[in-house]
Amino acid sequence: MTQHTDFNTRLDALQQRVTAARASIQAAAAESDADLKQRINQAQAHLDQSVGNARQQLSQANDSAHAKWTQVKADAAAKVNDVKTNVERRSRQMDAKIAAKDADWAEADSDAALDFADWAVESAELAMLDAVHARAYADQLAQVADNS
Repeated sequence: MTQHTDFNTRLDALQQRVTAARASIQAAAAESDADLKQRINQAQAHLDQSVGNARQQLSQANDSAHAKWTQVKADAAAKVNDVKTNVERRSRQMDAKIAAKDADWAEADSDAALDFADWAVESAELAMLDAVHARAYADQLAQVADNS
């Protein structure tokens, strides 16, 4: 299997995750508060597992670029831990104006997360193009060396 095939597999998996996230958000809009909290807890558990995996990868990373990316991923994922706290805090709030302001902040946070995801996709595309070019160049040099 070539590296390009691995990129395609990983991009397909990412696309499936985006599709699942879209379906989850659409379904969540019609759910009760208890169902939303359960969905958030499940998403938080999944994210916590991803953060743990990223931190483990970081501790094992020997390549500085890989280590930097893994650290960015771990830091970004760790920020989401605030969601559970925000949900619990919202349960205790009574003032509609405060709740509306809180909703504005939550929407702004989701916008920022989507901006980061967009940047991450662009960054991944650039990294994959660089990897494809580096592999093609290495193969070309190996072929020249073999023909010498």
